[in-house]
Amino acid sequence: MNAETIAFIGGGNMASAIIGGLLRAGMKPAQFIVVEPYAPQREKLVGQFGVAALAAGDASLAGASCVVWAVKPQLFGAAAEPVKAWVGGALHLSVMAGIRSESLVAATGSERVVRSMPNTPALIGKGIAGLYARSAVSAQERATIERLLAPTGQSLWVEHEDDLDAVTALSGSGPAYFFFFVEAMMAAAVDMGLTADQGKRLALATCAGAAALGLGSDESPATLRERVTSKGGTTHAAITSMQADGVDAAIQRAVLAAQKRATELGKEFG
Repeated sequence: MNAETIAFIGGGNMASAIIGGLLRAGMKPAQFIVVEPYAPQREKLVGQFGVAALAAGDASLAGASCVVWAVKPQLFGAAAEPVKAWVGGALHLSVMAGIRSESLVAATGSERVVRSMPNTPALIGKGIAGLYARSAVSAQERATIERLLAPTGQSLWVEHEDDLDAVTALSGSGPAYFFFFVEAMMAAAVDMGLTADQGKRLALATCAGAAALGLGSDESPATLRERVTSKGGTTHAAITSMQADGVDAAIQRAVLAAQKRATELGKEFG
């Protein structure tokens, strides 16, 4: 990718994560163009990365081999109209939740569209992104997208575009579920006489260790849970309490609600 120019429509956190990772991987600031209407964010991008940051798109976008769409879904229509004249020949990568690939085709004039659903751990290189490519995207272009996103973490291709709504609900929104759980553990820590800081440290370290254990094991999460759930013990008491409260079913309903909202976003803003 060292010979390519990449344009970003939107210069927020996800764009910054990708740009920062690619710069660390050897790309040069001159290879990036960012369209970002918000002046303080443009100044931040220039100061942090030394990239070209524009208030509005112009003919310089025509030189981009890849365009990354990184605006909020509700701003997509307004962001797309001013740049359409310049980006029809590019490969397009969207990191916007909900916006369907056919909407990107209509807005850009390019059939070469890949949709991605990343998550916020991408900001530290620990994310995972679901990817879907339209049929016009070649195997080489898929590899280009993988390289582009590699600094942000892992990637996973899905066969059907609708599967991205499930990815959005599971991993895209998933970090918020995790932090919600940690907040509850911290509150319980305080109830038990520990400080909030002690609860935070214990909860985050425990969750991080459990995730690492799960990633490194061939056994199912259910088996790993059962290993530490001795009948009549403390873990058994906690799991039994959560099952009585329907926590597992509530989590499933929550993830399905997120999936439903991802589908609605595509209809509302596409």
